[in-house]
Amino acid sequence: MDKGTGALPPVNWGIALLFGLTFAGAVTVVPWYGLTYGYSGWAWAWCFLLLGANGMSITAGYHRLWAHRTYKAHWLLRLPLMIFGGMALQNSILIWATDHRRHHQHVDRDDQDPYSAGRGFWYSHIGWMLRYWETGRNDFSNGRDLMEDPLVTWQHRHYVALALTTNVGLPLLLGWLHGELWGVFLLAGLLRLVLIHHTTFLINSLAHMWGSRPYTDTNSARDNGWLAFLTYGEGYHNFHHIFERDYRNGVRWWQWDPSKWLIFLASRVGLASQLKRVPDVTIHKARVAMQLKRVEAAVTCPRRSRHLPDLERLKEHLSAEVAAFQATLAEWSRVREERVASARERLLARWEEARFRDRTREIERSLKVQCRRLSRLAAELSGPLPQPA
Repeated sequence: MDKGTGALPPVNWGIALLFGLTFAGAVTVVPWYGLTYGYSGWAWAWCFLLLGANGMSITAGYHRLWAHRTYKAHWLLRLPLMIFGGMALQNSILIWATDHRRHHQHVDRDDQDPYSAGRGFWYSHIGWMLRYWETGRNDFSNGRDLMEDPLVTWQHRHYVALALTTNVGLPLLLGWLHGELWGVFLLAGLLRLVLIHHTTFLINSLAHMWGSRPYTDTNSARDNGWLAFLTYGEGYHNFHHIFERDYRNGVRWWQWDPSKWLIFLASRVGLASQLKRVPDVTIHKARVAMQLKRVEAAVTCPRRSRHLPDLERLKEHLSAEVAAFQATLAEWSRVREERVASARERLLARWEEARFRDRTREIERSLKVQCRRLSRLAAELSGPLPQPA
């Protein structure tokens, strides 16, 4: 609402009609045509192939390459990411990435975050685009690096033509080639567009409301494996908001993150380089710190502590874990200082590098073991409260 009058800002009718009409067509015309005429396997194949190309171009391109600069890419990779990212119809790279950088800088601040989850699911999912909100004004001041990228500036200048060509021309061309003009257009054009919109938008909305916060509770971002499956790996949002410079979102080997795998495979064939990763020790440190914070809150909670028969033992256990954590962090600081000192003196030989790696692995193992201990302690504290007699 306008700060002075309390009135809602004007409706952005172009965007409102785009989202409204495409959604209406996807839930009415698409099923009607399917029931009446049916769709071929080619129509479904192109729908999901283009959907995947759009999704990966938004996640690996718009998000991790251009918004966060987590890696560098050869133009042979950047070009398709630019084209199929533009086909997702979520604005140009320049606008998308600068909006997203402001989101990270001012996350959850309703007066500065363009799609703050604090203003509710509808606003953060789509409502922030339907009106001319003050927080939604284009601001390229944080995108000077993007404005120096000729591919980004070309796409920004020719965005409407690119969007029309890929969203209308390409599906119609594919439909003509397969002798199924309207069937391919409805699936690969219309349905695909609505699906990519609302799966991507879940990251701004539901990923700030549903899931766990294993790394930080200083913002609303959550980790959610279900959302990761729908969004090409972007669902591990709590990790991303604390470690935004990491090219991965699903940092564990078993976490679904095809965007991470695409970037890694591209690096193996020379299409990507300088992949940025947060050190494992830093990640384990964040997890242990969050577990300690939760255990401490449970132990000191008056409502729960009244019903804990062995409260003093739990407090002693917690104190020991805090001391162990501080000792591990002190050791990590010493290891890094020694390495820096050795490097400065140009005395860092191979055996010193190996010794550094061994000591780092010991610290990582120590943090992992402490993580498991704290999980058991947290489980002990999170049991049901006894009912009053």
